Amino acid sequence: MARIRSVDGRVPQVPNGPWQLAVTPPGAYTDTRDLGGLTDWIAAEIPGTAASALRAAGRWTETAPEPIHDRDLWYRTRLQGVGRFRLAFEGLATLAEIWLDGVPILCSRSMFEAHSVAIDLDGAAELAICFRSLRAELDRPAKRGRWRPRMITPGSLRHVRTSALGFMPGWCPEIDLVGPYRPITLEPVRPGLAEADLRADLQDGTGRLVARLRIDGGGASASLLCDGREVTLVETEPGLFTGELELPGVAPWWPHTHGTPHLHPVAARVDDALFDLGRVGFRSLSLTRPFEQGLSLAVNGVPVFCRGATWTPPDLVGLGTDGTRTLLGLAREAGMNMLRVPGTTLYPSTDFYDLCDEAGILVWQDLMLANFDYPHDDPDFAARLTREVTGFLDRTQTAPSLCVLCGGSEVWQQAAMLGAPRAVWADAFCETTLPALAAATRPDLVIVPNSPSGGALPFLPRAGCTHYFGVGAYRRPLEDARRAEVGFASECLAFSNPSDPETPGPVGPADPRWAAGIPRDRGADWDFETVRDHYVDRLFGVDPAGLRTGDPDRYLELGQAAVAEVMEATFAEWRRPRAPTAGGLVLSLSDLGPGAGWGVIDWARRPKSVWYALKRAFRPVQVSLTDEGLDGLHLHVVNETPTARALTLVLTFCDVGGRVAARAERDLALDGHAALTLSSADLLGRFFDATDSYRFGQRIHDLAHARLSEPDGTIVAEGFHFLGPRPSTREDIGLTAEPAITADGPALRIATARLAFAVQIRAPGARAADNGFHLAPGTTRTIAFPGVDRLPRGSVRALNSNEIVEFGHDA
Repeated sequence: MARIRSVDGRVPQVPNGPWQLAVTPPGAYTDTRDLGGLTDWIAAEIPGTAASALRAAGRWTETAPEPIHDRDLWYRTRLQGVGRFRLAFEGLATLAEIWLDGVPILCSRSMFEAHSVAIDLDGAAELAICFRSLRAELDRPAKRGRWRPRMITPGSLRHVRTSALGFMPGWCPEIDLVGPYRPITLEPVRPGLAEADLRADLQDGTGRLVARLRIDGGGASASLLCDGREVTLVETEPGLFTGELELPGVAPWWPHTHGTPHLHPVAARVDDALFDLGRVGFRSLSLTRPFEQGLSLAVNGVPVFCRGATWTPPDLVGLGTDGTRTLLGLAREAGMNMLRVPGTTLYPSTDFYDLCDEAGILVWQDLMLANFDYPHDDPDFAARLTREVTGFLDRTQTAPSLCVLCGGSEVWQQAAMLGAPRAVWADAFCETTLPALAAATRPDLVIVPNSPSGGALPFLPRAGCTHYFGVGAYRRPLEDARRAEVGFASECLAFSNPSDPETPGPVGPADPRWAAGIPRDRGADWDFETVRDHYVDRLFGVDPAGLRTGDPDRYLELGQAAVAEVMEATFAEWRRPRAPTAGGLVLSLSDLGPGAGWGVIDWARRPKSVWYALKRAFRPVQVSLTDEGLDGLHLHVVNETPTARALTLVLTFCDVGGRVAARAERDLALDGHAALTLSSADLLGRFFDATDSYRFGQRIHDLAHARLSEPDGTIVAEGFHFLGPRPSTREDIGLTAEPAITADGPALRIATARLAFAVQIRAPGARAADNGFHLAPGTTRTIAFPGVDRLPRGSVRALNSNEIVEFGHDA
């Protein structure tokens, strides 16, 4: 249901606490009657987890997390009021029993269900919640599945509706998540608007808003307001008002890369009272080809290349929302237009979808099903899962950002990779039940049965959606990104991505804590640092193992540069106009803990080198280069924005010292939501062995540099192509940096005489607008430091430079 946020601008006051927490042996107390003798209570913040409360009391730490699932957790507080109230629980992890003044009022066995209970108060009352030991539940004998995944343990977890977080050794810290992690609210029951059911749609430029309002205590009239227009609703049965508001020419909602994510306030008028129902966005969503040929989305009729990352909770200890806005802001700044919430985590709070609506970021939402053979034939499990899905769809019914609802993560893949036939791994719930549930509430969503799925085997790259790790975990050459003909990578490009030295935590392999932060597949004889090292060897022609012990700082520099190069090169292939690929989501957006994790943003919410690489690769107006062998280099120019652009494209072939071998320039007129491809022969108008494929003589260039600029000379995008290994030998390249002022704040004007590869700007306490970029010989770039009043202190160095240029007020 749409949230009723306020009445006539007044936000209801919700008493909530203070709360206390006590930890007891499992089963030591059966109900609240014996709690009088329990004296070891500590303060607890709600929403929050037992881990966050124990940490605040100095009894637990995430650096050496002690188990919590092997105990019972008791919470208590006092409620105050007179009359009828609605007591709501938005999220209880996981086995919860609830009493009011010693009387049982609720039992919950799912982390993913919300509950609401009507209660009567006559003054003060005690509310108590016991979270029973999950370990005791998991240790009970239970029917085994037809397959057992290695990634998540124990196998009995398949029977319990709780998050896999904390149960995936090598993937995330083993932190036990217990407690009321979402808000508990108490609101008086008053006559008026009780429920609001809204459906938003866009057809041929006309928005349609369908409403069903449930009014308690009667009401003479009701109407719906949006976009400056109002329609009277009809009472179709006592207390139920329905109707539809048509909005011709309403401003549509777009992913931010393709337009403006317009949102429109909605209100309901009941007699003389005005109820705020939040905001809605109007958009259409469709497939551009059959799912079996590769998932491909169109928003408002325009094909969208979906790119971004998988989402993980910003606070793994307390499961709070602090940091959500920061992470979403960094995702948007990097040009990401989609985030996937994988089935190994948990459903985000409703505020997450509100923020994605505002930011213009599409959301791919998995059900919280991952890897296991779930007991869909168990009536209790099936009913619980159905309530979970319908509850989620109800609370996100007005979110235009939600676009894909998926039956879970790697369930089908897990069984198929163990040799099971389709009849075993293609479960009926994901294929038939889930689409029916979604159609009742969100018929606008694209339903994907599982991630991955779609082909003869669920993980094949060309069909449906795939988890593509050919480039990455399987250490295939960069050319495999094209050879695989990926349709849509709902998960891809996992590396152990090093953080910058300023990030708290282990900073290099010499730190004994370093290995703990490196992700690995349980049971594999390799980890994701091995994967990164492979590409360091392939791209730079150096021995990473020798550097790791002999020069660990250089080892990390090359590792940061290698993963950045791989990311940019892969997405250059996938964003080609002729590519079959319609999307790629990197594993993952942020780290769950300290160390060189999968995240492109570290656990302290600082961007890593790969974040900057993706920011360059994801530009809505972009130029990229691909090696087409005997057909030379191809230059791909993309304009995803709705505005036509007049641009100038310059292509230069030169050696690392700047000696030009060939050069061409062309003015382009590119419509909105358009792209084109030009070959180096098209631009040069003559033969030039751009890719060193013909080899009729000695190669006279080391790189190709493409620059796309506005009529006023502003550089919009740049692309590079290197022949042979990337430069890594340090030498004098004529690197300089001087202060400058831009509209975005203090800046550095960085110049180089020779090629500057992977220019690194180090500025503790500040963040440059770009980092790890290349500078072509004889060129200059001005890099701002947004959000600061004065130029910070720091240094500039390229991967292939001897020079270290210091800057700042004390330089």
